[in-house]
Amino acid sequence: MRHEPAATLPDPRRLSGGPRLLRPAVVMTPEGPVEGYAAVVDGGTFRAVGPAALLEREHPGLTPVLLPGHVLMPGFVDAHHHLTQSFGAALAFGEPSEIFRRVWVPLEGALDEEAAYTAAKLAALESLRGGFTTVTEAGTRAPVDAGVVAAAAGDAGIRCVLGLVCNDVPDAAVAGGTDGAAVLAAAERHLSRYEGAELVHPSLAVSVPEAATARTLRDTARLAAEAGAVVQIHVNEHLAAVERSLVRHGLRPLEYLREVGALGPQLLAAHATLVTPAELTLLADTGAAVSYNPVASAWKGNAVAPATTMAERGIRFGLGTDGTRGDAFRLVEAAEFAQRLAYGLATGDSSCGAGWSWLERGGPGGADAVGLGALTGRIAAGAAADFLLVDVSGPEMRTSRDLPWELVRRGNRDQITAVFVAGRLRMWRGRAVGWDDRALLQRAAELADEVVARAAVTRAHPTSTAARAGSALR
Repeated sequence: MRHEPAATLPDPRRLSGGPRLLRPAVVMTPEGPVEGYAAVVDGGTFRAVGPAALLEREHPGLTPVLLPGHVLMPGFVDAHHHLTQSFGAALAFGEPSEIFRRVWVPLEGALDEEAAYTAAKLAALESLRGGFTTVTEAGTRAPVDAGVVAAAAGDAGIRCVLGLVCNDVPDAAVAGGTDGAAVLAAAERHLSRYEGAELVHPSLAVSVPEAATARTLRDTARLAAEAGAVVQIHVNEHLAAVERSLVRHGLRPLEYLREVGALGPQLLAAHATLVTPAELTLLADTGAAVSYNPVASAWKGNAVAPATTMAERGIRFGLGTDGTRGDAFRLVEAAEFAQRLAYGLATGDSSCGAGWSWLERGGPGGADAVGLGALTGRIAAGAAADFLLVDVSGPEMRTSRDLPWELVRRGNRDQITAVFVAGRLRMWRGRAVGWDDRALLQRAAELADEVVARAAVTRAHPTSTAARAGSALR
């Protein structure tokens, strides 16, 4: 496959507005990369995708917008994020497991409405810059209405699966304690609140299984299933949590969810790093989905979810950042690399799913896992026009032999020329379109200092600079 150099691109205004016929060098179809294809975008969807010559004949009123040297590919889906944690990203570096108890709960608890909005919009901006067109928000613990996060995501222009925390077991570390009946009433309101919304898709969330009563776990599963939504739960992530479940219930977390009637297609299990063969069977048999979060595993020192085994067993899963970094190309590389180190080297598996499978899980597989499989994640007629224009004319891919593998191994955020969500141009050459991203960055820096200063964050390790100084003294 050869890609022509990226000549002068059209004015970005030609990429917005009414119906457009886009003619890139390559279209990443569900079947793989195809040269000589084009796509018609009309409103928020793809009206047609196919051979360029055919589409030009069928749409004589549209002047083709030539995009030499570019791949038109699906936007990535972040299957697990915490948008209101962006002010404290570096606070998690070098920390042992269960940092949510020491870092995230106190940090989010220190957010007021402006800070929560700004933190969420900052995270959305980073995600868009990194090639994500959808983020799955696992539910903020900030003492603000979920609508604040919805507004931030919508104003940034990213699609958001918006979780509402439904904890009802008193525990300061997981922000619970509300009466179960009130929790379920709020859940019903949340699911109906965003009916018809273009970019916000409601979901429910429970921080960890122990944060909700058996009844609430069961009823949130029922409500989500009836609404066609997902319930997000951090499951089998930390050894300590698995052991607590065994002590309390005599069952591992996934086994306990099955016992109480909360395991099914509506479940989006975040992490699932510590799963037994029997639990893999439970996931496969019940149709539950998983968010495989490889960067979070590395940063927290957790185990690595057996994603290639999940794929072989037919378990639905997508890829999530867990708020680590909003860079989709680095995420898909980490997904493959973690499988290689954790499982492939020991078994002589030199492919570890190959490049195509990680692009698949980063796009359509992720969309399916978060409940949006019928809407987004693919370049096809009728799908939402959530897509990227990626420059492949540079030294990384100019002599391409296997584009999916090269995007996974050699692709980077700097190659993303444009990001579209619902057919509208949201990012152009790394800058937001239609709003002042630099003003947001300035305000975020100011608020972050204030929030971190008043949050009762406890870290086990010093900053890297302090650690280096201490090491020199020894």
